[in-house]
Formats: sequence, C-alpha cells, structure tokens
Amino acid sequence: MASVYALLSIPEGPVPTPSGVDGVPFQWAQHGGDASLFQALEARYESTRARGCAESSIDSNLGMLDAILSGLAAEPGRVEVDDARLDSLFRYISKLGADVAACPARASDFVERARRLRRVVKDLSTRWDMSSRSVRDTLYRLLYGTRAAVEEVLLAAPEGTLPAIQPGTDEPSSAPSALVHGVRVHSGDLLLSRGGAPTSAMIARGNDYPGNFSHVALVHVDEAGVVSVIESHIERGVVVSSLEEYLADEKLRLMVLRPRADLPALQARPQLPAEAANDALRGARASHIPYDFEMDYEDHSAQFCSEVASAAYEGRGVQLWQGLTSTSQPGVARWLASFGVTHFVTYGPSDLEYDPQLRVVAEWRARDKLLKDHVDNAIVDVMLEGAAAGEDVGYDRDQLPLARLAKGWSSLLVLLGRVGPVPEGMSATVALRVESLRSKYAEVRGALLERVATYERREGHAPPYWRLLEQARDVRTATRR
Repeated sequence: MASVYALLSIPEGPVPTPSGVDGVPFQWAQHGGDASLFQALEARYESTRARGCAESSIDSNLGMLDAILSGLAAEPGRVEVDDARLDSLFRYISKLGADVAACPARASDFVERARRLRRVVKDLSTRWDMSSRSVRDTLYRLLYGTRAAVEEVLLAAPEGTLPAIQPGTDEPSSAPSALVHGVRVHSGDLLLSRGGAPTSAMIARGNDYPGNFSHVALVHVDEAGVVSVIESHIERGVVVSSLEEYLADEKLRLMVLRPRADLPALQARPQLPAEAANDALRGARASHIPYDFEMDYEDHSAQFCSEVASAAYEGRGVQLWQGLTSTSQPGVARWLASFGVTHFVTYGPSDLEYDPQLRVVAEWRARDKLLKDHVDNAIVDVMLEGAAAGEDVGYDRDQLPLARLAKGWSSLLVLLGRVGPVPEGMSATVALRVESLRSKYAEVRGALLERVATYERREGHAPPYWRLLEQARDVRTATRR
C-alpha cells in the first residue's frame, strides 16, 4: 500500500510552456477607456445626480446619438472602420450611460439607443474584414463598451426599472418555433449564457477580448413545438437537454442569437438553421461525443460548447465565428494550458456576439445575477493579472493520490455510461487545479461582497466595474499577506 501511495504521489511533468499567439490583448487605455475616462464618468454621474435630471443634457445627447446612427445607417457600404463618427458613438454612449445611471427614469430610452447602435454597427461590419485587428478593436470597443454602459445603468437603477428580458431584433425565420418566456425561438437559434462557477468566468475573461459569456448551446424545435437544447458539458460531453434541464443550470445571463435571413446560404435554403439543428441532434444521440478540453475547433471527434454550434452550421456551409478568440498573454496562456487547453486561437462564446452574420433576438439580465457576474469578472480579472505577473494556479499535491483514485473510479463509470467525480478527458492533476482555482476565488469573494454591500449602503448603488476591480485587488492583496 505504501508503494502504491508513493506511485500515486508522483507529480506529472511541468506544464509545457505554450508558444502563445502572436498578438496583443485589447487595452482600453489605448482606445479612450483609461482610468481617467472612468473617473470622469463617475464624476459626471455624481454631478448629474446632484444637479437633477431636469438640468441634464440627456435629451440633447440622445438627439446627437440618433443623428449619428441615422447618418451611418443611410450609408451602407460606404462607412469604413476608421470613420470618425464611430469614435463619436463611443463618446456619446459613455456620457449618456453616466447621465442615465443618475436618472433611471430615462433607462428605457438609453437601452433602446444601445439596441439600435448594436444593430447599426453590426450591419456596417458585414462589409468589414473580420480578420483585421482594427476591425476587431472597433467592434469590441463599441459593442462591449455599449454593453458595459447599459449594465452600469441596470445596476444603478432601482429593481424593476427595466424588464429582465429585453428584446433585440426578431429576425425572420421559417424554421419550426416555440414561445419561451415571451420570446419566440426557432430551431437553429444559438443560446449564449454565463455560468456561475469560477471556471465560467475564466472562459469569458481569459482571452484578448474579455467578454461576459462562457457557454454556447444550439436550439432544436421539432414540428410539434418541443424545444431541445444540444450542448457540451465539461462533465458529460455533448448531450441533448430538455428546455427545463437547460434553464435549471445556474445562469447569470442569457442571450438568443439567430442567423440573418439575408445570408446567401439561407436565401438559397431557408430551412438551413433547422437542418443544422437536426444534424446536431442526430449526432448527439447517435454516439457519445466527449468534451474537448484542448479547444480544437477543427477536430469534431470531441467537442467543446462552441464547437457544437460551429460544427452543425459548418456541415451546412455556414462558417460561424468570423472573428476568432485568441490568448496572446503568455501568463494567461500558461494558466489555460494547465487546465488542458492546447489551442489558443479558437471559438470563444463571447466573440459570437460580434459575428455580423447573427442578430441578437433577446437578452435576459436580472439585477442580482448581473451583479454576481460583475463580481466574478472582477475576481478573475485580478487573478489573471497575477497570472500575467508569473503566478501559477498550483494545486494541493497531498491530494494527488486520492484524486488519481477518483480518476480511476471515474474512468470505470464512463465505461458504464455514467459520470464520475473527475470528468472524462480531465486528468487528476487538472481536477486539483480546478479546485485550487475555486479556492483562490472563494478567498476573495466573501470579503469583496462585504465591500460591495458597504458601498451600496453608502452610495445608494452598486460600485461601477472599475471600482469593483480596485476592491478585488485590495482584497486579494490582503488575503495574500
């Protein structure tokens, strides 16, 4: 027994240092979003709240934003990515976000403009080169920046100011459909969501364009209107879930996306989205497809969540993810490699939001879940700053023998068609690293939530994201002393 214990205690070799990607992470400071901007917006919020909404410039700025959007929409095919009006959009949406956060009665007007901005910008991007760095930067700055402004408004507004489900564009589709919580979904629609685990935040944030989504699923609706969801779970691989099972998993946000009806492939075959969903459903039921920890989107023998959707549409001639996710920061890439990732240019859930081939049909954001999402982001962002500075994820080596026994037991259960404590395709060491990540996250979360509650009592609203980051850094520094 001592010999077996000794053998089980032998650690794996060091994690291979990933070669990484030749690129540079997006830096807000280089695109008009440095600390001085956040400070100016916070000061603007306080000033508007003190002076009163009647004295604000909300109406004039909404009018200016409308004029810019109308001008851009009237010139399809002529607006280039360096058009000065796109920079004006970012400035106006940022200023309006600060003013409307102080005047929540205008929240619906602001959210409507944000929805229109997203549609206009995505329409313009259909003619841009999505492989261009300047295009990626511009789309991220505008669309993620607008999302950030909207969410600061939602967090500053009293509960119930806006409905939790906000409509987007009801893109036409001839695929079978069903009504779900007031939103009509069609077969072939895509569901973007965010889970509540630290690993979910890591998936969303650990790349060159940090986002808010960690999971992709594909909707199937049969002729009787029964909704199924095809998705890939770390624990089980590709599965077919009922709508109830899908919604029962913790979600901090949810977005419905749909391919544009004017795509040439859909004009030729209007039922293409339904056919893609049928293909994915048959494939998931025909044989077991394990989860792909390597994030290799070209080899479909194992599939991660984004790959379920991409493979289905790829088989029907539509290439989703015109902009790929990349991780070029060496320290962050090293962390991802320690969790089994080998491909650092891949399909990231958050980047699907920017794909010009897709319309946003609806989005669900509840205030309490949204705040948890922001807290998780702040904690993981600070942890990734540590990764960039050379910190390791680490794991408890004393637990390695037990973890390897659990892995052996899990492998036996997989043969029997069941799920064990260590997921298929995940090593015992990686499982311990996941536990280490959860532990590091938990060390910060409790104290950070106390600071958030104190801030809310004092200021009357949740802290803006840049304040959350400051608080998370302070807490993590204190816990490491």
